[in-house]
Amino acid sequence: MNVDIQPKQNQTKRRKPFLKQDTLAGWLFLSPMLIGFTVFMFVPIGFAFYMSFTDWPLLGQSEFIGAANYRAIVQDPEFQQVMGNTILFTAGLVPFNILLALGLALLLRHPLPLMGMFRTIVFVPVVTTLVVWAIVWRYMFATDYGFINSILAWVGVEPQAWLYSKDLAMPAVIITSVLKNVGLNMVLFLAALQMVPKNLYEAARIDGAGSWRQFQNITLPIISPTVFLATIITIIGAMKIFAQIFVMTRGGPESSTKVIVYYIWEKAFRLFDMGYASAAAFILFFLIFAFTLIQWWLRKRWVYNED
Repeated sequence: MNVDIQPKQNQTKRRKPFLKQDTLAGWLFLSPMLIGFTVFMFVPIGFAFYMSFTDWPLLGQSEFIGAANYRAIVQDPEFQQVMGNTILFTAGLVPFNILLALGLALLLRHPLPLMGMFRTIVFVPVVTTLVVWAIVWRYMFATDYGFINSILAWVGVEPQAWLYSKDLAMPAVIITSVLKNVGLNMVLFLAALQMVPKNLYEAARIDGAGSWRQFQNITLPIISPTVFLATIITIIGAMKIFAQIFVMTRGGPESSTKVIVYYIWEKAFRLFDMGYASAAAFILFFLIFAFTLIQWWLRKRWVYNED
């Protein structure tokens, strides 16, 4: 029995020009984004990486010096201090942010009076301009006429110099940053909680499991991928903090709140050492990348429900 395969071959040949046209159209639609990424991201990143190997004053002649900037940064006592401040800020902000966001999400997932209003109040700071938010809180933490000290005086507690104390300035900035961004993680957790099957809770209640056991054995394992995502986003954001420090403390008092991004800005736009600042920026990039890889590796131990 002879089978005529010529029509199928002709159909295949006719399809190929259309496939090529679709591919070309796809690349044409992608080209504005690719050009934008190349011009405004990849090229500047490559140029900054080259600058990190140079002695490049902002208004002077550049000179290639190899890895001298990186060696100088590692040996700089000020860099060690700002890294310590950055780690301290991250260690204070991330657990506080995640726990508060998760607690608010667990509270607001149930139908309560004025629940929509409470959700809006918690989320509004996320869409508020960061500089405006920091300015407002700088005045709230003011020593003489600030709202926080007024409340403390009303309950009989002595007013504190929040932003002028080495012990209190960093906690004040941490509180400001937590309240600014907790709404974003709350929304992520609210969305994740909606995905938990309710029949699992019903079965757990029949078996006699209390609220804590239900949270520990049902809720947390199912939403753990969202907790993992929120943790990574929050850590990266904490290590890149700048605006709150710039507006509220300018790295003081006595460099107690000077973090690595503020350190980079200071080297670049106060001391005009662009090569040194670029090297510090890439050290920050490699640190964030390393932290993300470590978290990605550790996720296998506590993140469940992954495909």
